[in-house]
Amino acid sequence: MLRRNTRLRREYLYRKSLEGKEREYYEKKRKIREALEEGKPIPTELRNEEAALRQEIDLEDEYTAVPRTHIDDEYATASEKDPRILLTTSRNPSQPLTQFVKELKIVFPNSTRMNRGGQVISEIIESCRAHEFTDVVLVHEHRGQPDGLIVCHLPFGPTAYFGLLNVVTRHDIKDKKAVGTMSEAYPHLILDNF
Repeated sequence: MLRRNTRLRREYLYRKSLEGKEREYYEKKRKIREALEEGKPIPTELRNEEAALRQEIDLEDEYTAVPRTHIDDEYATASEKDPRILLTTSRNPSQPLTQFVKELKIVFPNSTRMNRGGQVISEIIESCRAHEFTDVVLVHEHRGQPDGLIVCHLPFGPTAYFGLLNVVTRHDIKDKKAVGTMSEAYPHLILDNF
């Protein structure tokens, strides 16, 4: 399993390095396209490659004209597959931390809460990769108060740390009538013409 992860990571970094070369190639085509549209002469540094680049420009459509990254596009399958989030805590969580994670489960749709117990982080990450989780959220505490979130996007990151201050959960609010029950409907965002 370790060799497989190393190979996948190496492949990921290789594809990332190719994006830089594709970006340079795109810039060359853009300069030729602008020169042709404005009726200006082709830049001198591109005259040797002009014929091949013109042929590439003629074959492009609106989808292939702009370079796109296919490695980190986490929204490419957004309409096909929902993200899966694993919520877990530090070891031996206090009652306020457990309540906070229960509320986070309601906030994040399609999330799963797991009692960490004695598991090591690397084991948790490996099991999440095997079970096709897209993100892992680890909640920390200090003296019984939640004070940090670590959010890791799988399989290769990025990872972010968020500090929490003065956390007030629904259980801490005295007037229970004002709070009511929390809706478990999935959030819906419409971003047409955004």
